[in-house]
Amino acid sequence: MKYSIVIVALLFFSASFSQNEKTASTQILIRCDDIGMSHSVNMAAEKVLQTGFPVSMSVMVPCSWFTEAAAMLKKYSNVSVGIHLTLNSEWKNYRWGPVSGANAVPSLIDSLGNFFPSRSLLFGNHPKLSEIETELRAQIERALKAGLKIDYLDYHMGAAVQTLETRAIVEKLAAEYKLAISRYFNEDGIDIGYFASPANKSDTLMLRTKTFKEGGIKLFVFHVGLDTPELAAMEDLNPFGPKEMSKHRNAELNALLSIPFQQFLHDKKYRLVNYKMLMNEKGLQAMKRPMIE
Repeated sequence: MKYSIVIVALLFFSASFSQNEKTASTQILIRCDDIGMSHSVNMAAEKVLQTGFPVSMSVMVPCSWFTEAAAMLKKYSNVSVGIHLTLNSEWKNYRWGPVSGANAVPSLIDSLGNFFPSRSLLFGNHPKLSEIETELRAQIERALKAGLKIDYLDYHMGAAVQTLETRAIVEKLAAEYKLAISRYFNEDGIDIGYFASPANKSDTLMLRTKTFKEGGIKLFVFHVGLDTPELAAMEDLNPFGPKEMSKHRNAELNALLSIPFQQFLHDKKYRLVNYKMLMNEKGLQAMKRPMIE
């Protein structure tokens, strides 16, 4: 009931997003990551999609809930779908491995056939560049075979762009498949408070909206989820990850759907865009490798 009331209110705001002029000095790009990671994440993502506003969502192809995510994403015209290129599997007791198969990319996996939980462990295993390209290509191909219209590439935990050589692979695949790459349109990443406590997520997000310098494209990256037993059971194998991850992700969802944040997005000074819109309006030729991630 709570989310139904919120979504009805949000539909009022989303109705006039398209009326904002393309000449607005500041464009806001909302990107939701890790779609397909779990059922709880998918259900949270759908609540965002139901608002109707333009949004970009990065899907994790190797994960168990990818099929559900693909079916869900195909129902919504307001979403720009990206591949969250995945070379890590970071959750205790919930692991995934390569789409291309363990035999095809042995340098990318541990003794159980799963991706390594961290970038340091992956690159400490001296992964072969040819195998990285094989796996990333397999993820794109699987998404296409699932019927998804892919607009851009993104990278889970930054592993796919860890080195100049791996970044070149991502750029090669983007050019081959005619895809955009997240952060290649000179987006200015806004820290929404990933490590802020769940109770302070909304306040932290709204503080960021009041302190950024206007102009250009502002990228807000969310990791949404529902605080369910499924998500609560997931424990990050990396020590830097926030504890009680499900509460953090549910708080990010609440902050994204909150009326104050939606009122901010509705301000006529801003224009809400997704990567499909940027591709159509700027063209892939406008992309440029970022200096700093």
